[in-house]
Amino acid sequence: MVISRARAACKRARRAGRRDVTHVIDTIEALSGVDDCWNRIGIRGDKSCPQLAGHVHCRNCPVYAAAAKRILDRLPPAMEAAGEAAPAEHSANLSSLLVFRLHREWMGLPTRSLDEVAGTRGIISLPHRRDPAVLGVTNVRGTLTVCVSLQRLLGLDAAAPQSRERPATARMLIFGGAGRAVVLPVDEVEGMHEVDLDALEPLPSTVQGASLKYSRGVARCGGRAVGVLDETLLMQALERSLA
Repeated sequence: MVISRARAACKRARRAGRRDVTHVIDTIEALSGVDDCWNRIGIRGDKSCPQLAGHVHCRNCPVYAAAAKRILDRLPPAMEAAGEAAPAEHSANLSSLLVFRLHREWMGLPTRSLDEVAGTRGIISLPHRRDPAVLGVTNVRGTLTVCVSLQRLLGLDAAAPQSRERPATARMLIFGGAGRAVVLPVDEVEGMHEVDLDALEPLPSTVQGASLKYSRGVARCGGRAVGVLDETLLMQALERSLA
């Protein structure tokens, strides 16, 4: 947030003309010397950072937070004041999306709704399950966490019956947090993409049932049509399954 504000204020100063040149110079000095790894190997770079899979997004990484604090400490008061006073500019409703696969369907969830992407692990089945979507519980950092089949919840079973064996590319998404975490097994994680949530395409007429109910629209990510799930509606559905 601080880094974005500093860069935005710098652009506004350039447009304002010579009277704000000092602010531009001060901002450049504040940003110099900061290793913006998020632009090189992080979410805005080639995504090769070994910590990215665990943190899901750079904003969850302590390195990013420390860099933001350094910039905030070094920004001159006039620069901060100029940034706060400037009118808000129209911008796209951008969101970082984690794209994953369930059988043949490519779907996406905003990374803000995910706590972690983990490797597969054993699932302990629960007797007398009231909802077939509930697979059981699994160990997440020492805590038994409920594991739910997103495939069943979205009604994809008819086209894609679940196998006992998970593919080598399978991962587990830790969805939610603060005591509400749920594990969602997926067949593959493709990666993260930035999308404009206000520019999603409508769902095709062939999409029916729960998939239609919990989807916001379709995004184009790396040449793929990705169904973007609404994290709020999905969490509500998961809570009903666990009630």
